[in-house]
Amino acid sequence: MTLNAKQQLETLKAELLERVERTHKHLYGREERVSAKFSEQSVEMENQELVMNLDSEARAELIQIEHAMQRLENGEYGRCLSCGEEINPERLAAIPYVEQCIACAQGAE
Repeated sequence: MTLNAKQQLETLKAELLERVERTHKHLYGREERVSAKFSEQSVEMENQELVMNLDSEARAELIQIEHAMQRLENGEYGRCLSCGEEINPERLAAIPYVEQCIACAQGAE
């Protein structure tokens, strides 16, 4: 399981790093002039906000992946950080960096 989990985490990490690179290029690498039309400026600002949100979410997910990889190295992967019980393997397959079992995650909401 740990090798598969490690591969899953590394694949997901690579995908997110690629997304962060694309969003960074979109946000900071453009040299387009700002439109003189207010409606176009408004749409552009909404697009920028969306890209910034995607970037922020990807960076947060990368941090969670790094934590999961540390737990994997420490032999703590697959255990709930709240109660210490084993996390359902199906849950880990769906979200390989998950930190809590379903019961604890629902209790936190």
